This record gives sequence, structure tokens and C-alpha cells, in this order.
Amino acid sequence: MISKLKTIAISLLALVASGCSEFLNIVPDSQLTLEMIFYMREDAWNGLAKCYSFLPNEGDVNNSPWLLGDEYMSCVQENKEAWWNGMTIMRGKQSTSDVKIGYWQGSGGGSDMYQAIRSCNIFLEKINLTSDLTPNEKADWIAQVKFLKAYYHFILLRSYGPIIISDAEVSANAVGDDIYQYRSKVDDCFAYIINLMNEAIPDLNETTATIELGQVNQVAAKAIKARILVYRASPFYSGNRDYFEDFLDFDGKPYFAVFDTEADTKAKWTEALAAVNEAINAATTAGNKLYEYTKPPLIADRAALDTNKVKMQTLYNLRYQIVDPWNQELIWGYSNSAGSIPNYTNIMLPDRFDPGSDMVLNQSYSDQQLGATYHMLEAYYTKNGLPITEDKTFSYSTRLNIITTPGAEDLEYLEYTGIMQPGATTISLYMNREIRFYAHLGVTGGYFRSHENRIETDFLADFPDYDNSGGGYYSGHADNFLSTGIGVQKLVHPESKSGHSFRLVRYPYPIVRLADLYLLKAEALNESLDAPTQEVYDVLNIIRRRAGIPDVETVWSDATLARTVGKHLTKSGLREIIKDERSLEMAFEGHRFWDLVRWKDAVAALSQPVIGWSPLKTSHESFFVQEIKQTRKFSFRDCLWPITLSEINKNSNLIQNPGW
Repeated sequence: MISKLKTIAISLLALVASGCSEFLNIVPDSQLTLEMIFYMREDAWNGLAKCYSFLPNEGDVNNSPWLLGDEYMSCVQENKEAWWNGMTIMRGKQSTSDVKIGYWQGSGGGSDMYQAIRSCNIFLEKINLTSDLTPNEKADWIAQVKFLKAYYHFILLRSYGPIIISDAEVSANAVGDDIYQYRSKVDDCFAYIINLMNEAIPDLNETTATIELGQVNQVAAKAIKARILVYRASPFYSGNRDYFEDFLDFDGKPYFAVFDTEADTKAKWTEALAAVNEAINAATTAGNKLYEYTKPPLIADRAALDTNKVKMQTLYNLRYQIVDPWNQELIWGYSNSAGSIPNYTNIMLPDRFDPGSDMVLNQSYSDQQLGATYHMLEAYYTKNGLPITEDKTFSYSTRLNIITTPGAEDLEYLEYTGIMQPGATTISLYMNREIRFYAHLGVTGGYFRSHENRIETDFLADFPDYDNSGGGYYSGHADNFLSTGIGVQKLVHPESKSGHSFRLVRYPYPIVRLADLYLLKAEALNESLDAPTQEVYDVLNIIRRRAGIPDVETVWSDATLARTVGKHLTKSGLREIIKDERSLEMAFEGHRFWDLVRWKDAVAALSQPVIGWSPLKTSHESFFVQEIKQTRKFSFRDCLWPITLSEINKNSNLIQNPGW
């Protein structure tokens, strides 16, 4: 970072280059000054855009932290594994000389957060020079940049723990510790971030105009602030003596709040709860609500919607909740027109239609390289809203048995109409599951909605009528297939098509949505109370009802269903339920890894190998065989990214993260 502090002039030149003002074009380069860059509104607007330009493009699949964790698996060829920086981290292959998705210095596909903060500092220092902004406009722009500055600090904190707080630009005449700065204690970092957000929020616009979607407003800022306070209260950051008691600053004191008492942590949860409540109130007042699909369905689904109305409506609500652009559930989205959310779409999009279709196959922009892990198959609930190991009506021991789904004329097929294919070969594991299972995943014997069609999904290598090279989907390359034999359709808009990027339906990456806030509220409520109350259940049930599953207190009290009757009645039991609910509702959206870290569950969960089916086989008996697709190496040191060796060598005041 220190070398960057000496390149202000270069940063300013980049800021000028990003503008399009005619004023700048008529001023000789030798006369350009920092003041001139912010002299007119158009130039200040370019400065504001520059501050936004550093938001991590998490839809860029190769460099996205979405691939951290245990939800996704890519193609397994060694020559392509290096493409996926998130998975490289999960395999324990990053080092101090090769930091992946590095935000400290912008390495390994990561955005340079200190450069981002520097742009924010320049903007805040010079915006008052702009002569043609209205007072309200200027106040809002300043508030947006203050918020972004705080948010960029949080991104650094989330990855590195203690960070250098960059509150202002370093003077050209600075010497000593003003240049070679120290990392701050984690609680001090949280305090700085929250204080800066508190300073920004009152001056932000309450809502955002349609033409300015993606710019932060009060609702988005309050939601992110609530999330950050939940992080601060979580076990990884508060009272974590297991990991960080010996991680000491130069003053001999721990960087992390390892000596937080139970009362200290509870107070943090109480503050987080207040912030979540404020964010939810702001969101619902502004018109945010859980997504509900109200448009005409796909033609292939019209009959199913008439026959199986309740479940199909639930499936459509869940299938479109992310991909329907700028819907009412979204609170803040990443909307850079050059963004790569379609990259996520085409990397999962199948390139064929139903058997017998006369549509031309087209692999272009249908790379079908990213699928789900076997872990996700088991994680989703049964139709009763219980984990498959907790539901007495679900036979876990026979879950891998090959079966045939009921025929279209069978009465038993009614509840599967539009959800599973009639008379299809599949396994017991795919039956009697909650609707999120069928809306989020693509499984053999089910459907994958894309290409404006309802594709009958089968991942065997000899799927009828196709010249397959593997994995059940036609492919021009032998390695372009889902290595686990499990698809992910949650992030693929059903109207996306192959052939060209313009045929992929774009939508904003969901930085935060309303369901996230409800789940954070349930967590903060449970942690701030001595024992669960009906209020916690009520918040969880908002999410569960949209998912079409029974209320939490109903199903966990039913001795005919639940193996651990009354699990929801204890704080620890409800904590596990809330974690499961959050992992399913927010699945594949880039939250699970960070949640596992802050819960201190990451080491146990993420050191397991990735399991999948055998997709190159030509029979169901040989396909439905579990295989290890990738080994994983994850220890406590991997919970924090290393600071690059070059930065450590430049600044003797930097202490490296433990284990690196």
C-alpha cells in the first residue's frame, strides 16, 4: 500500500482520463490542476463515478468470492482450475507472493480497495470546489462517497481483519509513521466504519431515481450498516481467543476483541438488532418487499400452473427472485453496465433444448462449466421444512436408490407437476424436497428453465438425440460439462439464450436484498435474548412461508416429523436452524463463505472434499455414484487473507496475519 500512497498524481491522471468534459479538452495539459478537475458539475460527476468504479464485480466468475465455500464446483481439468481464483483459495493454493482476490493491493483479480479509498478521499477533499451543484445534490454526493469509503474499508476488514485506516490522503511532505502506517485493532476498524456510515446516512437521498439505480441511498446504507454490525458481534470478531489471542500488535495487545465477555458480545448483538430493525423499517417504508412473480409464465408451464398452482407459484417466486432485474426485494445492486453477471449466466447455461427440438444447438455463451456440489443436494430441506437427517418421513439410508417418478396420469404425480418429469429415472434424494431445491438446482429427472423453455434435465453422457462429449449437455469441448452432474439455475434468467452475450438477460448483482435483512434480524434476535421467543420464529417464518414450508415452531414441535423435537426452543438449537435457513435462502449468492467464517464454522465445513456424481457415465446406475471431485485444504489461517510479501517488505510497521 505504501507505494500507492506515493502515486497520487497517477491516480489523478486516471481520474481525468475517466471524464468526458469538453472543459478538460480545451485546457492545456500543463495547466491542469486538482481544482480544475472538480470545477464543473460534469467533472465532479465523473469523480463520483470513479469512486463507484471500484465496487468489486462479484459477477465476474473467475475472480468472484462467490466461488469460495462449498456450494460450487467447476470443471475439473487441471489446465482450467487456475481460472477460478475462489476455488484456488479453497484448495490452499494462495501464498504471500500470490494472493488471490486480493483487495489490499488489487492482486489475483481483486479490486484495489486502497486505491478506491484514495479516490474517495480526493473527491471529499475537492468537491467543495465545484461551482454548479445544488446544496442538496452536493450533500448527497458527499454522503455517497463517505459511505463508499466506509464500505471499502469493510471489504478490507472482512478479508484481512485488522487494516490500515485511510481517513485522508497522505501529504507529499509526510515522513515516518505518516507514510509507513500501522494496522488498527479490529474493533477500532469497525468503529471507524460505522461512524463514517452514521455521518453519511442523514444526507443520503431516501430513495434512488430510476435513472440512478445502483447508487446508494439511505435504505441501502442502513442495510449494509446492519450487516456490518452483525459481523462485529459474530464469534469470529468478538471473543475469538481460539484463533487470535496471540495475534498481537506492537503494543502487545491483541488485534481482535479476544477478551470480550458474554455481556460485551450481547451488547454488540443488541446494537446490531437495532440497526437491522431500522434497516427493515426503512426498506419496507420505501416499498421493498419479498419478491412475488406476477408476469405470464413460460408457455411450457401454463398447464402446470393450472394443475399445481400453489407449488408452481412458489417455484416461480423463488426462480425469479434474483434474476428479475431491479425487483422490489432488491435493496442495493451492482449495476455497472460493463459488469459480468451474464458471465455467471453463460457459465451455467445449458446449450440445448428438449429432445426432439429442431432448435439449433449453440455452445457459444453456454459454457456449462459451473455446477453445484453434492453438499448442496443434501443441504436443502424436505418438503416439511426439516433437514433430511431430521425428518422422520424421509429415508436417509435409501436416498441414493434409483427410482422412477410417478407417471403423468398417476395421482401421486399431481404435487410434482411442473417440478419433476413424469416417469423419469432419478433417485429418492430428489423427491419430497422443498421448492427451493427445485428452483435453485438442476437435477436429473427435473427441469432447467432457460432458453425460454422448460428443459427436461438429464446429465448422463448418452442423453437421447445428442452428440454429447460428456456431462449430459452437448458441448464442442470435452471439458465443458458439469463435473458434479448437478446444475445451478438460480442465477440463470429463464429467458437467457446462447449464441451471443446480448441474448443473456442482464440483472444487477444483489449486494443486499430484503430476505437477507430478515435473516440477520432472526440471528440478532436469538443472540441478544436469553432464550428464543415467538418474535424470532415470526421473522424466520416470513422467509419460510415464501419458500412454501411450514412455520419453524410448528414443524419442530411435531413428534411425528422432527427427530429432535423442540430443537427450536433452545438458543443453541435455534442458532443451528437460523444458520441452515440462511444458507438455503442465500445459497449461491456469495454469502455462505463469509457467514461460515464469522460463525467460526469455516474450518470444519470447508476442509471437506467436494463430492459429485459421475457425469461421463451412460447409465443411471453408473451415473449416481459419488466421486471426489476436488480435495480442499482450509485451516484457521485461511479465514484471513495474507498481505502480500511486497507490502510487508515495504512497510516494517505491518504485521502479517497468523499462519502466513
